[in-house]
Amino acid sequence: MEFGLTLFTSDRGIRPTTAAVAAERAGFSAFYVPEHTHIPVRREAAHPGTGGAELPDERYSRTLDPWVALGAAAAVTSTIRLGTAVSIPVESDPVTLAKTIASVDHLSDGRTVLGVGYGWNLDEMADHNVPPKRRRTMLREYLEAMRELWTRDEAEYHGEFVDFGPSWAWPKTARTPGPLTLVGAAGTEKNLRWICRSADGWMTTPISQDIAGSVRTLRELWAEAGREGEPYIVVLDGKPDHEKIDAYRELGVHELVYGTPDRTEDEVLAYIDRLAGKLGLNALV
Repeated sequence: MEFGLTLFTSDRGIRPTTAAVAAERAGFSAFYVPEHTHIPVRREAAHPGTGGAELPDERYSRTLDPWVALGAAAAVTSTIRLGTAVSIPVESDPVTLAKTIASVDHLSDGRTVLGVGYGWNLDEMADHNVPPKRRRTMLREYLEAMRELWTRDEAEYHGEFVDFGPSWAWPKTARTPGPLTLVGAAGTEKNLRWICRSADGWMTTPISQDIAGSVRTLRELWAEAGREGEPYIVVLDGKPDHEKIDAYRELGVHELVYGTPDRTEDEVLAYIDRLAGKLGLNALV
């Protein structure tokens, strides 16, 4: 089992380049960042954590573009995986987004991980003309269309939300049919079935319950769907607890990911070092 870090990037605090370098040096295997294009001031959508319009973190309205942040991180790291936890693809143009992701993947030598979400902030998505009741279908088409662009010499896709004729688009991603794609969502049967059809694995949410039960269900549905291998499981964990870590390892979780505090650069760097020590990681320097 491997360990990763997630940084809630913003225009204040530690830069993603600095955090990614520190994470790689400390022995972490993956570095993740989130995505929000903007936050409408007046919203009806409830935050899944607070249950209301309140946001648990000011950085929601200050988030950096994830692929710009990861592209910068790619330039100063060499081994750590670079991913989103999570991105919202349907808020972008799919052809342009496919080019962006493929470019970061190319420049990082194939280290990208695509964590995606359906999107809880329906008001934010409405500003991107995303129909709330069709956002799952829209996301599925985006992923399918981008995979065509990432794998075919002459790619084309014809769907309800994405439609383009035979096209050339390089670079291609290092992994076929595209970066490891994880869905960050609640572990409901509906979501797990969607993963079996359209993704490579599941990323829990910070408030996920009965993770063990969801993992077992996902593996059963994966086999029923005729998928080869096994789904990749990433758990967003809280404070490291060795008993809990051992339980996740026994469950077959592939990766535990820990968040970084909203503190000064020096404090975040010190936290990364302490966390690496608690997890028993082998620092590179």
